[in-house]
Amino acid sequence: MNLKENVLAVLRDEETDVTPVVSVTQLGITEAMEKTDAFWPEAHSDAEKMAALGSSLYELAGLECARIPFCLTIEAEAMGCKVDLGNKDRTPQVVESPFESSSDISMPDDFLSKGRIPVVLDAIKKLKDKYGDTLPIIVGITGPFTLTGHLLGVEKLVRYMRTRQNEVESALDEALDISIEYANAIADAGPDIICVADPTSAPELIDPLQFKTIVKPRLEDLSMQINTSKVLHICGSTEPIIKDMAATGFDGLSIEEKVDIARAKEAIKGGGKTIRVGGRTMSMGGGDKVPKIIGNISSSETLFRGSPDQVKEEVKKVLESGVDIIAPSCGLAPSTPLENIKAMIEARNEFTVSNI
Repeated sequence: MNLKENVLAVLRDEETDVTPVVSVTQLGITEAMEKTDAFWPEAHSDAEKMAALGSSLYELAGLECARIPFCLTIEAEAMGCKVDLGNKDRTPQVVESPFESSSDISMPDDFLSKGRIPVVLDAIKKLKDKYGDTLPIIVGITGPFTLTGHLLGVEKLVRYMRTRQNEVESALDEALDISIEYANAIADAGPDIICVADPTSAPELIDPLQFKTIVKPRLEDLSMQINTSKVLHICGSTEPIIKDMAATGFDGLSIEEKVDIARAKEAIKGGGKTIRVGGRTMSMGGGDKVPKIIGNISSSETLFRGSPDQVKEEVKKVLESGVDIIAPSCGLAPSTPLENIKAMIEARNEFTVSNI
């Protein structure tokens, strides 16, 4: 079973011998930029450099995937927002939006030809041409609620959640259409996994009840439209919303280190009340698939500031907790040492051998 088959088998709830080590979130680091000559900000808008940097941690450290792009501003830029592409140490940011209210938001007919969308689609093709059926290709898109924040402004969005909910829901429906359009175009390009990152919907920013009633239904709609394996990533302490995340229909949930893996798995399985049917884990409540837990090696502390030994210790801890796919808890900091990425794979290998 090759690397691609291994990670996809896990997401399909099939038995595998090895726990995959991937990154479903941003993986560009400066050390890899230097070794591949694919630097930010050029790699954000050049398909060749995007593909090179997106696969760099596989080539240099053995990470078991390629992952592009390196920000959550692609859709907003294509909608007419002004984006600062940053530098080699800083990811792109939306700095200005042309939209004042939800009534101003309308996806143009030529949306898929705007901004850097063609670059991402071309980079997917380049990765597929190079790695074929051997390496999983992961492509990230922006979740509808986070995209709404880009279009209206995050502060305005959070304030409107309390005072003008109808305005939020109208804008969110427009953002959902944009997300679906972009996800369909990406799926047609042929990646193996689409990761929907919706960090603005974290419990630190909105109430869990608002997530359940406003955000969750749109994520369900988006999930239904994605015709590849699919992962949902939400930052922060997501335990209060983990069951609702699990109910959106994604194959995997990417979580940060603030979330206890064992408790998360218990919560999404409904207290462990599951049965095996045809080799799959099913919930006795409604028969829904139980998503896999992905994570949650601290990207802001252990991978960024820690030693390889500390990385290995954390990897073994999450394996003992039952993680399904090992991955950084969030996007990698650009200054993350390459040796710490290598340590994740080494720790998985050492753990696997010791448990044979």
